[in-house]
Amino acid sequence: CVMCASACLRMSVVQGMSGSRFVAFAQQKGLCMTAAGAVVDGNVEGGKGALKDVRKRDVDGRVRSFEEIPHTGRNGWINLVKFWRENRFQQLHKHMEQTFNALGPIYRETVGTLSSVNILLPSDISELFKSEGLHPRRMTLQPWATHREIRNHRKGLFLKNGEEWRSDRLQLNKEVMLSEAMKRFLPLLDDVAKDFCRMLQGKVERDGRGKESKSTLTFDPSPDLFRFALEASCHVIYGERIGLFSSSPSLESQKFIWAVERMLTTTPPLLYIPPRLLVQVGASLWTQHATAWDHIFSHGKDPEGLSAPDILPGSGVSDQGPLSLDLIKANITELMAGGVDTTAVPLQFALFELGRNPEVQDMVRQQVRTSWAQAGGDPRKALQGAPLLKATVKEVLRLYPVGITVQRYPVTDIVLQNYHIPAGTMVQACLYPMGRSTQVFEDPLRFDPGRWLGSRRGDGAGFRSLSFGFGARQCVGRRIAENEMQLLLMHILLNFRLSVPSSDDLKTNLTLILQPETPPKITFSQL
Repeated sequence: CVMCASACLRMSVVQGMSGSRFVAFAQQKGLCMTAAGAVVDGNVEGGKGALKDVRKRDVDGRVRSFEEIPHTGRNGWINLVKFWRENRFQQLHKHMEQTFNALGPIYRETVGTLSSVNILLPSDISELFKSEGLHPRRMTLQPWATHREIRNHRKGLFLKNGEEWRSDRLQLNKEVMLSEAMKRFLPLLDDVAKDFCRMLQGKVERDGRGKESKSTLTFDPSPDLFRFALEASCHVIYGERIGLFSSSPSLESQKFIWAVERMLTTTPPLLYIPPRLLVQVGASLWTQHATAWDHIFSHGKDPEGLSAPDILPGSGVSDQGPLSLDLIKANITELMAGGVDTTAVPLQFALFELGRNPEVQDMVRQQVRTSWAQAGGDPRKALQGAPLLKATVKEVLRLYPVGITVQRYPVTDIVLQNYHIPAGTMVQACLYPMGRSTQVFEDPLRFDPGRWLGSRRGDGAGFRSLSFGFGARQCVGRRIAENEMQLLLMHILLNFRLSVPSSDDLKTNLTLILQPETPPKITFSQL
Protein backbone atom coordinates (compact mmCIF):
# COMPACT_ATOMS: atom_id res chain seq x y z
CA CYS A 1 0.00 0.00 0.00
CA VAL A 2 1.14 3.51 -0.70
CA MET A 3 -0.11 5.41 2.31
CA CYS A 4 -2.49 2.77 3.51
CA ALA A 5 -1.38 4.37 6.74
CA SER A 6 -3.72 7.30 6.22
CA ALA A 7 -6.60 5.02 6.99
CA CYS A 8 -4.94 1.94 8.35
CA LEU A 9 -2.61 3.47 10.96
CA ARG A 10 -5.62 4.38 13.04
CA MET A 11 -4.85 2.60 16.22
CA SER A 12 -7.05 2.93 19.24
CA VAL A 13 -5.25 4.77 21.98
CA VAL A 14 -7.38 3.75 24.87
CA GLN A 15 -7.01 0.75 27.10
CA GLY A 16 -8.36 -0.69 30.30
CA MET A 17 -9.22 -4.05 31.76
CA SER A 18 -10.94 -7.09 30.33
CA GLY A 19 -12.09 -10.58 31.25
CA SER A 20 -11.89 -11.71 34.86
CA ARG A 21 -9.48 -8.92 35.81
CA PHE A 22 -12.01 -6.33 34.74
CA VAL A 23 -14.84 -7.98 36.68
CA ALA A 24 -12.73 -8.16 39.83
CA PHE A 25 -11.67 -4.53 39.51
CA ALA A 26 -15.25 -3.44 38.82
CA GLN A 27 -16.48 -5.19 41.96
CA GLN A 28 -13.87 -3.39 44.05
CA LYS A 29 -14.36 0.08 42.58
CA GLY A 30 -18.10 0.12 41.93
CA LEU A 31 -17.57 1.17 38.32
CA CYS A 32 -20.26 -0.99 36.74
CA MET A 33 -23.18 0.45 34.85
CA THR A 34 -26.73 -0.79 34.77
CA ALA A 35 -27.25 -0.41 31.04
CA ALA A 36 -28.26 -3.57 29.20
CA GLY A 37 -25.29 -5.82 28.59
CA ALA A 38 -23.17 -4.11 31.24
CA VAL A 39 -21.34 -5.74 34.12
CA VAL A 40 -23.66 -5.72 37.12
CA ASP A 41 -22.52 -7.02 40.51
CA GLY A 42 -19.60 -8.77 38.86
CA ASN A 43 -21.72 -10.70 36.37
CA VAL A 44 -21.81 -10.16 32.62
CA GLU A 45 -25.42 -9.87 31.53
CA GLY A 46 -26.17 -11.15 28.08
CA GLY A 47 -22.57 -11.65 26.92
CA LYS A 48 -22.20 -11.97 23.15
CA GLY A 49 -25.93 -12.25 22.58
CA ALA A 50 -26.63 -9.05 24.47
CA LEU A 51 -25.67 -6.71 21.64
CA LYS A 52 -28.64 -7.59 19.46
CA ASP A 53 -31.28 -6.30 21.86
CA VAL A 54 -29.37 -3.71 23.81
CA ARG A 55 -30.62 -0.74 21.80
CA LYS A 56 -34.27 -1.61 22.37
CA ARG A 57 -33.80 -2.26 26.08
CA ASP A 58 -31.89 0.98 26.61
CA VAL A 59 -34.55 3.24 25.13
CA ASP A 60 -36.90 4.41 27.89
CA GLY A 61 -38.20 7.60 26.40
CA ARG A 62 -35.27 9.85 27.30
CA VAL A 63 -31.77 10.43 26.01
CA ARG A 64 -29.30 9.24 28.60
CA SER A 65 -26.42 11.44 29.69
CA PHE A 66 -22.82 11.04 28.60
CA GLU A 67 -21.88 10.02 32.16
CA GLU A 68 -24.28 7.07 31.96
CA ILE A 69 -22.37 5.41 29.10
CA PRO A 70 -20.88 2.11 30.34
CA HIS A 71 -17.17 2.52 31.06
CA THR A 72 -14.07 0.64 32.15
CA GLY A 73 -13.17 2.89 35.06
CA ARG A 74 -13.07 6.61 35.71
CA ASN A 75 -9.42 6.88 36.74
CA GLY A 76 -7.34 7.05 33.59
CA TRP A 77 -4.06 6.79 35.45
CA ILE A 78 -5.04 3.52 37.11
CA ASN A 79 -5.98 2.22 33.69
CA LEU A 80 -2.63 3.38 32.31
CA VAL A 81 -0.70 1.59 35.06
CA LYS A 82 -2.60 -1.63 34.37
CA PHE A 83 -2.07 -1.09 30.67
CA TRP A 84 1.70 -0.95 31.09
CA ARG A 85 1.91 -3.64 33.76
CA GLU A 86 -0.12 -6.20 31.80
CA ASN A 87 1.47 -5.30 28.46
CA ARG A 88 -1.90 -4.74 26.83
CA PHE A 89 -0.42 -2.71 24.01
CA GLN A 90 -0.14 -5.84 21.91
CA GLN A 91 -3.65 -7.16 22.57
CA LEU A 92 -5.72 -3.99 22.38
CA HIS A 93 -7.91 -5.44 19.61
CA LYS A 94 -8.82 -8.41 21.80
CA HIS A 95 -9.45 -6.13 24.78
CA MET A 96 -11.93 -4.12 22.73
CA GLU A 97 -13.73 -7.26 21.58
CA GLN A 98 -14.01 -8.54 25.15
CA THR A 99 -15.18 -5.18 26.47
CA PHE A 100 -17.95 -4.88 23.87
CA ASN A 101 -19.10 -8.38 24.79
CA ALA A 102 -19.24 -7.32 28.44
CA LEU A 103 -20.60 -3.78 28.24
CA GLY A 104 -22.64 -3.72 25.04
CA PRO A 105 -22.22 -1.86 21.74
CA ILE A 106 -20.94 1.40 23.25
CA TYR A 107 -18.54 2.17 26.06
CA ARG A 108 -16.25 4.90 27.36
CA GLU A 109 -12.59 4.49 28.20
CA THR A 110 -9.94 6.78 29.66
CA VAL A 111 -6.25 5.96 29.74
CA GLY A 112 -3.89 8.58 31.06
CA THR A 113 -5.06 11.85 29.53
CA LEU A 114 -6.78 10.20 26.55
CA SER A 115 -10.53 9.52 26.51
CA SER A 116 -12.83 8.11 23.87
CA VAL A 117 -16.24 6.61 23.21
CA ASN A 118 -16.00 3.29 21.37
CA ILE A 119 -18.70 1.90 19.06
CA LEU A 120 -18.98 -1.08 16.70
CA LEU A 121 -22.45 -1.21 15.10
CA PRO A 122 -22.66 0.11 11.50
CA SER A 123 -25.83 2.07 12.28
CA ASP A 124 -23.99 4.03 14.99
CA ILE A 125 -20.95 4.51 12.77
CA SER A 126 -23.25 5.95 10.10
CA GLU A 127 -24.55 8.52 12.58
CA LEU A 128 -21.01 9.43 13.59
CA PHE A 129 -19.88 10.13 10.03
CA LYS A 130 -22.93 12.29 9.37
CA SER A 131 -21.54 14.76 11.89
CA GLU A 132 -17.87 14.80 10.81
CA GLY A 133 -18.17 18.23 9.19
CA LEU A 134 -16.31 19.85 6.28
CA HIS A 135 -12.91 19.24 7.88
CA PRO A 136 -13.07 15.74 9.42
CA ARG A 137 -10.67 15.19 12.29
CA ARG A 138 -9.06 12.05 13.57
CA MET A 139 -6.71 11.66 16.48
CA THR A 140 -3.35 13.33 15.91
CA LEU A 141 -0.39 11.02 16.42
CA GLN A 142 1.44 13.48 18.64
CA PRO A 143 4.81 11.66 18.61
CA TRP A 144 4.90 12.07 14.83
CA ALA A 145 3.89 15.73 15.02
CA THR A 146 6.49 16.43 17.72
CA HIS A 147 9.23 14.90 15.59
CA ARG A 148 8.32 17.19 12.69
CA GLU A 149 8.33 20.25 14.94
CA ILE A 150 11.63 19.44 16.62
CA ARG A 151 13.36 18.64 13.33
CA ASN A 152 11.73 21.59 11.50
CA HIS A 153 10.14 19.31 8.90
CA ARG A 154 6.97 20.27 7.09
CA LYS A 155 3.92 18.20 8.07
CA GLY A 156 2.24 16.13 5.42
CA LEU A 157 -1.44 15.51 4.88
CA PHE A 158 -1.69 12.86 7.58
CA LEU A 159 -0.81 15.29 10.38
CA LYS A 160 -2.88 18.26 9.22
CA ASN A 161 -6.38 19.44 10.06
CA GLY A 162 -8.74 22.24 9.08
CA GLU A 163 -8.58 24.28 5.90
CA GLU A 164 -4.88 23.59 5.42
CA TRP A 165 -5.64 19.86 5.31
CA ARG A 166 -8.56 20.32 2.92
CA SER A 167 -6.55 22.42 0.46
CA ASP A 168 -3.71 19.90 0.26
CA ARG A 169 -6.10 16.95 0.15
CA LEU A 170 -8.03 18.28 -2.83
CA GLN A 171 -4.79 18.67 -4.75
CA LEU A 172 -3.50 15.19 -3.88
CA ASN A 173 -6.84 13.60 -4.75
CA LYS A 174 -6.23 14.58 -8.36
CA GLU A 175 -2.88 12.83 -8.35
CA VAL A 176 -3.62 9.53 -6.59
CA MET A 177 -7.37 8.97 -6.24
CA LEU A 178 -8.95 9.72 -9.62
CA SER A 179 -9.25 7.24 -12.49
CA GLU A 180 -6.79 9.14 -14.68
CA ALA A 181 -4.14 8.76 -11.99
CA MET A 182 -4.81 5.04 -11.76
CA LYS A 183 -4.21 4.65 -15.49
CA ARG A 184 -0.67 5.89 -14.86
CA PHE A 185 -0.06 3.77 -11.76
CA LEU A 186 -1.51 0.39 -12.76
CA PRO A 187 1.15 -0.53 -15.36
CA LEU A 188 3.87 0.35 -12.84
CA LEU A 189 2.31 -1.82 -10.14
CA ASP A 190 1.70 -4.62 -12.60
CA ASP A 191 5.37 -4.64 -13.65
CA VAL A 192 6.49 -4.98 -10.03
CA ALA A 193 3.95 -7.75 -9.34
CA LYS A 194 5.12 -9.72 -12.42
CA ASP A 195 8.76 -9.33 -11.42
CA PHE A 196 7.95 -10.50 -7.91
CA CYS A 197 6.39 -13.68 -9.32
CA ARG A 198 9.39 -14.27 -11.56
CA MET A 199 11.62 -13.97 -8.50
CA LEU A 200 9.30 -16.35 -6.65
CA GLN A 201 9.39 -18.85 -9.52
CA GLY A 202 13.18 -18.85 -9.39
CA LYS A 203 13.18 -19.34 -5.64
CA VAL A 204 10.76 -22.29 -5.80
CA GLU A 205 12.69 -23.95 -8.67
CA ARG A 206 16.02 -23.43 -6.94
CA ASP A 207 15.10 -24.39 -3.38
CA GLY A 208 11.94 -26.47 -3.79
CA ARG A 209 11.27 -30.16 -4.23
CA GLY A 210 9.55 -31.97 -7.08
CA LYS A 211 9.81 -32.34 -10.82
CA GLU A 212 11.03 -29.54 -13.06
CA SER A 213 8.41 -26.76 -13.47
CA LYS A 214 6.28 -28.48 -10.81
CA SER A 215 8.32 -27.73 -7.71
CA THR A 216 6.94 -27.03 -4.25
CA LEU A 217 8.47 -24.87 -1.55
CA THR A 218 7.29 -24.04 1.97
CA PHE A 219 8.72 -20.91 3.56
CA ASP A 220 7.93 -17.60 5.27
CA PRO A 221 7.33 -15.08 2.44
CA SER A 222 7.09 -12.02 4.71
CA PRO A 223 10.61 -10.63 3.98
CA ASP A 224 9.91 -10.87 0.25
CA LEU A 225 6.51 -9.21 0.68
CA PHE A 226 8.13 -6.28 2.51
CA ARG A 227 10.56 -5.87 -0.38
CA PHE A 228 7.67 -6.03 -2.85
CA ALA A 229 5.79 -3.28 -1.02
CA LEU A 230 8.84 -1.00 -0.90
CA GLU A 231 9.71 -1.65 -4.55
CA ALA A 232 6.12 -0.92 -5.62
CA SER A 233 5.97 2.26 -3.54
CA CYS A 234 9.20 3.60 -4.99
CA HIS A 235 8.18 2.75 -8.56
CA VAL A 236 4.88 4.60 -8.20
CA ILE A 237 6.17 7.60 -6.27
CA TYR A 238 9.55 8.12 -7.94
CA GLY A 239 8.98 6.44 -11.29
CA GLU A 240 12.12 4.37 -10.76
CA ARG A 241 12.96 0.81 -9.70
CA ILE A 242 15.44 0.21 -6.88
CA GLY A 243 16.19 -3.47 -7.54
CA LEU A 244 14.93 -5.16 -4.38
CA PHE A 245 14.26 -8.47 -6.13
CA SER A 246 17.92 -9.07 -6.84
CA SER A 247 19.76 -11.84 -5.02
CA SER A 248 21.38 -9.26 -2.75
CA PRO A 249 19.01 -6.31 -2.09
CA SER A 250 20.69 -3.16 -0.85
CA LEU A 251 21.49 -2.66 2.80
CA GLU A 252 19.96 0.82 2.63
CA SER A 253 16.56 -0.57 1.68
CA GLN A 254 16.73 -3.12 4.49
CA LYS A 255 17.51 -0.29 6.90
CA PHE A 256 14.47 1.62 5.64
CA ILE A 257 12.19 -1.37 6.30
CA TRP A 258 13.71 -1.71 9.77
CA ALA A 259 13.16 2.00 10.44
CA VAL A 260 9.48 1.79 9.49
CA GLU A 261 8.99 -1.22 11.76
CA ARG A 262 10.78 0.54 14.63
CA MET A 263 8.71 3.69 14.11
CA LEU A 264 5.47 1.69 14.23
CA THR A 265 6.52 -0.27 17.31
CA THR A 266 7.59 2.77 19.33
CA THR A 267 4.55 4.93 18.51
CA PRO A 268 1.89 3.35 20.81
CA PRO A 269 3.74 3.78 24.13
CA LEU A 270 4.40 7.43 23.25
CA LEU A 271 0.70 8.20 22.83
CA TYR A 272 -0.01 8.30 26.56
CA ILE A 273 2.69 10.68 27.79
CA PRO A 274 3.48 14.13 26.37
CA PRO A 275 6.36 13.51 23.91
CA ARG A 276 8.12 16.76 24.77
CA LEU A 277 8.43 15.59 28.36
CA LEU A 278 10.25 12.50 27.13
CA VAL A 279 12.42 14.68 24.90
CA GLN A 280 13.45 16.79 27.91
CA VAL A 281 14.44 13.78 30.01
CA GLY A 282 16.16 12.06 27.09
CA ALA A 283 14.01 8.94 27.28
CA SER A 284 15.37 6.00 25.32
CA LEU A 285 11.97 5.27 23.82
CA TRP A 286 11.77 8.73 22.29
CA THR A 287 15.34 8.48 20.99
CA GLN A 288 14.51 5.22 19.20
CA HIS A 289 11.36 6.73 17.72
CA ALA A 290 13.05 9.91 16.52
CA THR A 291 16.02 8.01 15.08
CA ALA A 292 13.67 5.79 13.09
CA TRP A 293 11.87 8.82 11.66
CA ASP A 294 15.19 10.49 10.85
CA HIS A 295 16.18 7.51 8.72
CA ILE A 296 12.78 7.47 7.01
CA PHE A 297 13.18 11.15 6.13
CA SER A 298 16.70 10.62 4.81
CA HIS A 299 15.37 7.85 2.56
CA GLY A 300 12.54 10.12 1.41
CA LYS A 301 15.07 12.72 0.34
CA ASP A 302 17.37 10.35 -1.50
CA PRO A 303 16.12 6.75 -1.89
CA GLU A 304 18.85 4.72 -3.59
CA GLY A 305 20.34 7.86 -5.11
CA LEU A 306 17.13 9.33 -6.51
CA SER A 307 16.93 13.11 -6.29
CA ALA A 308 13.97 15.43 -5.93
CA PRO A 309 13.43 15.91 -9.68
CA ASP A 310 13.08 12.13 -10.03
CA ILE A 311 10.08 12.30 -7.70
CA LEU A 312 7.83 14.28 -9.95
CA PRO A 313 7.47 12.02 -13.02
CA GLY A 314 6.45 8.93 -11.03
CA SER A 315 4.12 10.58 -8.59
CA GLY A 316 2.31 12.79 -11.05
CA VAL A 317 2.61 15.62 -8.51
CA SER A 318 4.02 18.85 -9.84
CA ASP A 319 5.85 21.55 -7.88
CA GLN A 320 4.32 24.04 -10.30
CA GLY A 321 0.90 23.50 -8.68
CA PRO A 322 -0.47 24.56 -5.28
CA LEU A 323 1.90 22.24 -3.39
CA SER A 324 5.45 23.48 -2.85
CA LEU A 325 8.39 21.11 -3.24
CA ASP A 326 8.77 20.98 0.56
CA LEU A 327 5.15 19.89 0.93
CA ILE A 328 5.55 17.33 -1.83
CA LYS A 329 8.55 15.88 0.01
CA ALA A 330 6.63 15.86 3.31
CA ASN A 331 3.74 13.96 1.79
CA ILE A 332 6.02 11.57 -0.07
CA THR A 333 7.81 10.73 3.18
CA GLU A 334 4.46 9.87 4.77
CA LEU A 335 3.46 7.87 1.70
CA MET A 336 6.67 5.88 1.86
CA ALA A 337 6.41 5.29 5.60
CA GLY A 338 2.87 4.05 5.13
CA GLY A 339 3.56 1.96 2.07
CA VAL A 340 5.48 -1.03 3.39
CA ASP A 341 4.13 -2.83 6.48
CA THR A 342 0.58 -1.72 5.79
CA THR A 343 0.56 -3.64 2.50
CA ALA A 344 3.01 -6.45 3.22
CA VAL A 345 1.18 -7.57 6.36
CA PRO A 346 -2.32 -7.85 4.80
CA LEU A 347 -0.73 -9.84 1.98
CA GLN A 348 0.60 -12.30 4.58
CA PHE A 349 -2.93 -12.74 5.93
CA ALA A 350 -4.33 -13.07 2.40
CA LEU A 351 -1.92 -15.84 1.38
CA PHE A 352 -2.63 -17.66 4.64
CA GLU A 353 -6.43 -17.52 4.27
CA LEU A 354 -6.33 -18.54 0.62
CA GLY A 355 -3.97 -21.37 1.54
CA ARG A 356 -6.22 -22.79 4.23
CA ASN A 357 -9.40 -22.29 2.19
CA PRO A 358 -8.65 -24.20 -1.05
CA GLU A 359 -12.24 -24.03 -2.33
CA VAL A 360 -12.21 -20.24 -2.10
CA GLN A 361 -8.77 -20.17 -3.70
CA ASP A 362 -9.97 -22.26 -6.64
CA MET A 363 -12.98 -20.00 -7.24
CA VAL A 364 -10.85 -16.86 -7.19
CA ARG A 365 -8.22 -18.43 -9.47
CA GLN A 366 -10.84 -19.53 -11.99
CA GLN A 367 -12.25 -16.03 -12.24
CA VAL A 368 -8.77 -14.49 -12.43
CA ARG A 369 -7.70 -16.85 -15.23
CA THR A 370 -10.75 -16.04 -17.30
CA SER A 371 -10.41 -12.32 -16.75
CA TRP A 372 -6.67 -12.28 -17.47
CA ALA A 373 -7.15 -14.19 -20.71
CA GLN A 374 -9.85 -11.78 -21.87
CA ALA A 375 -7.96 -8.64 -20.81
CA GLY A 376 -5.16 -9.07 -23.33
CA GLY A 377 -2.52 -8.04 -20.81
CA ASP A 378 -4.37 -4.90 -19.66
CA PRO A 379 -4.19 -4.94 -15.83
CA ARG A 380 -7.13 -2.55 -15.45
CA LYS A 381 -9.42 -4.79 -17.50
CA ALA A 382 -8.12 -7.88 -15.72
CA LEU A 383 -9.03 -6.46 -12.32
CA GLN A 384 -12.41 -5.23 -13.50
CA GLY A 385 -13.26 -8.75 -14.63
CA ALA A 386 -12.35 -10.33 -11.28
CA PRO A 387 -14.67 -8.88 -8.61
CA LEU A 388 -14.04 -11.90 -6.39
CA LEU A 389 -10.38 -10.87 -6.18
CA LYS A 390 -11.32 -7.43 -4.87
CA ALA A 391 -13.76 -9.08 -2.47
CA THR A 392 -10.92 -11.29 -1.22
CA VAL A 393 -8.87 -8.25 -0.19
CA LYS A 394 -11.97 -6.78 1.44
CA GLU A 395 -12.59 -9.99 3.37
CA VAL A 396 -8.97 -10.16 4.54
CA LEU A 397 -9.23 -6.60 5.87
CA ARG A 398 -12.53 -7.42 7.60
CA LEU A 399 -10.86 -10.15 9.65
CA TYR A 400 -7.47 -8.47 9.96
CA PRO A 401 -7.86 -4.67 9.74
CA VAL A 402 -4.45 -3.03 9.54
CA GLY A 403 -5.62 -0.22 11.80
CA ILE A 404 -8.18 -1.36 14.34
CA THR A 405 -10.15 1.88 14.67
CA VAL A 406 -11.34 4.87 12.64
CA GLN A 407 -11.72 8.03 14.70
CA ARG A 408 -13.81 11.16 14.36
CA TYR A 409 -14.64 14.20 16.48
CA PRO A 410 -18.29 15.11 15.76
CA VAL A 411 -18.81 18.81 15.10
CA THR A 412 -22.29 18.76 16.66
CA ASP A 413 -23.86 16.91 19.57
CA ILE A 414 -25.12 13.48 18.52
CA VAL A 415 -27.01 10.57 20.06
CA LEU A 416 -25.59 7.04 19.86
CA GLN A 417 -27.36 4.06 21.44
CA ASN A 418 -29.64 6.65 23.09
CA TYR A 419 -26.67 8.28 24.86
CA HIS A 420 -25.78 11.95 24.42
CA ILE A 421 -22.34 12.49 22.84
CA PRO A 422 -21.10 16.10 23.09
CA ALA A 423 -19.47 17.75 20.09
CA GLY A 424 -15.70 17.39 20.12
CA THR A 425 -15.68 13.97 21.79
CA MET A 426 -13.32 11.46 20.23
CA VAL A 427 -15.46 8.57 19.00
CA GLN A 428 -13.86 5.43 17.64
CA ALA A 429 -15.41 2.96 15.21
CA CYS A 430 -13.75 -0.28 16.30
CA LEU A 431 -13.08 -2.36 13.20
CA TYR A 432 -11.65 -5.57 14.65
CA PRO A 433 -14.62 -6.26 16.97
CA MET A 434 -17.09 -5.20 14.26
CA GLY A 435 -15.55 -7.54 11.69
CA ARG A 436 -15.97 -10.50 14.03
CA SER A 437 -19.37 -9.65 15.48
CA THR A 438 -22.34 -11.95 14.89
CA GLN A 439 -24.51 -8.85 15.12
CA VAL A 440 -22.89 -7.46 11.97
CA PHE A 441 -21.84 -10.52 9.95
CA GLU A 442 -23.30 -13.97 9.50
CA ASP A 443 -20.77 -16.64 10.51
CA PRO A 444 -18.14 -13.91 10.99
CA LEU A 445 -15.14 -16.20 11.51
CA ARG A 446 -15.63 -17.90 8.13
CA PHE A 447 -13.44 -16.61 5.32
CA ASP A 448 -16.01 -15.87 2.62
CA PRO A 449 -15.19 -13.19 0.02
CA GLY A 450 -18.53 -13.90 -1.65
CA ARG A 451 -20.32 -12.11 1.19
CA TRP A 452 -19.26 -8.82 -0.39
CA LEU A 453 -20.61 -9.48 -3.88
CA GLY A 454 -24.34 -9.23 -3.24
CA SER A 455 -26.16 -5.99 -2.57
CA ARG A 456 -27.01 -5.56 1.09
CA ARG A 457 -29.57 -3.21 2.52
CA GLY A 458 -30.28 -2.21 6.05
CA ASP A 459 -29.40 0.28 8.73
CA GLY A 460 -25.73 1.24 8.29
CA ALA A 461 -25.06 -1.53 5.73
CA GLY A 462 -22.59 0.71 3.88
CA PHE A 463 -20.41 1.07 6.97
CA ARG A 464 -19.36 -2.54 7.48
CA SER A 465 -16.07 -2.14 5.59
CA LEU A 466 -13.96 0.79 6.73
CA SER A 467 -10.38 -0.43 6.51
CA PHE A 468 -9.51 2.53 4.30
CA GLY A 469 -11.61 4.95 6.31
CA PHE A 470 -14.53 6.94 4.99
CA GLY A 471 -15.39 10.10 3.11
CA ALA A 472 -13.09 13.03 2.57
CA ARG A 473 -10.55 11.73 5.07
CA GLN A 474 -10.30 8.18 3.78
CA CYS A 475 -6.87 6.83 2.85
CA VAL A 476 -5.35 9.07 0.18
CA GLY A 477 -3.55 6.05 -1.23
CA ARG A 478 -6.59 3.78 -1.17
CA ARG A 479 -6.80 3.16 -4.92
CA ILE A 480 -3.11 2.40 -5.16
CA ALA A 481 -3.19 0.11 -2.12
CA GLU A 482 -6.19 -1.89 -3.30
CA ASN A 483 -4.78 -2.38 -6.78
CA GLU A 484 -1.28 -3.18 -5.53
CA MET A 485 -2.57 -6.03 -3.37
CA GLN A 486 -4.99 -7.32 -6.01
CA LEU A 487 -2.36 -7.37 -8.76
CA LEU A 488 0.13 -9.31 -6.66
CA LEU A 489 -2.49 -11.86 -5.58
CA MET A 490 -3.66 -12.18 -9.18
CA HIS A 491 -0.19 -13.06 -10.50
CA ILE A 492 0.52 -15.41 -7.61
CA LEU A 493 -2.74 -17.30 -8.22
CA LEU A 494 -1.98 -17.53 -11.93
CA ASN A 495 1.35 -19.21 -11.19
CA PHE A 496 1.01 -21.09 -7.89
CA ARG A 497 -1.29 -23.22 -5.81
CA LEU A 498 -1.19 -22.14 -2.16
CA SER A 499 -1.45 -24.31 0.93
CA VAL A 500 -0.40 -24.03 4.57
CA PRO A 501 1.43 -26.47 6.87
CA SER A 502 -0.98 -25.55 9.67
CA SER A 503 -4.54 -24.28 9.39
CA ASP A 504 -4.72 -23.17 13.03
CA ASP A 505 -5.93 -19.62 13.56
CA LEU A 506 -3.14 -17.07 13.56
CA LYS A 507 -2.34 -15.32 16.80
CA THR A 508 -2.10 -11.57 16.28
CA ASN A 509 -0.33 -8.68 17.97
CA LEU A 510 -0.76 -4.94 17.65
CA THR A 511 2.04 -2.45 17.26
CA LEU A 512 0.52 0.48 15.45
CA ILE A 513 -0.87 -2.05 12.98
CA LEU A 514 -2.32 -5.53 13.39
CA GLN A 515 0.07 -8.29 12.39
CA PRO A 516 0.72 -12.00 12.97
CA GLU A 517 2.52 -12.90 16.16
CA THR A 518 4.60 -15.21 13.98
CA PRO A 519 4.53 -14.79 10.17
CA PRO A 520 2.79 -17.84 8.66
CA LYS A 521 4.65 -20.24 6.42
CA ILE A 522 3.07 -20.75 2.99
CA THR A 523 3.54 -23.63 0.57
CA PHE A 524 3.90 -22.48 -3.05
CA SER A 525 3.33 -25.21 -5.65
CA GLN A 526 3.97 -24.39 -9.28
CA LEU A 527 0.99 -24.83 -11.59
